[in-house]
Amino acid sequence: MNPVDTPLRDTIDEAGIAALVDTFYGKVRSDPDLGPVFEGAISDWGPHLGTMRRFWSSVMLRTASYHGTPMQKHAALPGLTPQLFDRWLVLFDRTAGELFVPELAAEFCTRAHRIARSLQLGLFYRP
Repeated sequence: MNPVDTPLRDTIDEAGIAALVDTFYGKVRSDPDLGPVFEGAISDWGPHLGTMRRFWSSVMLRTASYHGTPMQKHAALPGLTPQLFDRWLVLFDRTAGELFVPELAAEFCTRAHRIARSLQLGLFYRP
């Protein structure tokens, strides 16, 4: 059930991406495993949320509004483990499902799982 009792979004747009990012990172911040990792690295969440909105806009809408180095940023996170990606994905999948119709939630989740897998491989499984 949608936690805010509003209809599920049936289109991907900037407002939906902002809702996803803001809701998801609210969950991350309060998560007992993920929260401390991110809180230790992010002192001002406003800019980070803006960056994440641009990232997802680039991924989902192909806006090319994100210009960054996710691998380097995540490599600098003390306490980040491969297992935390599983928790991140659970929260992401749940949030996407709460905000979007199933088909669109699945699009977000497919991309998120690919991104997480890529980060895991690059950060923890380099030969």
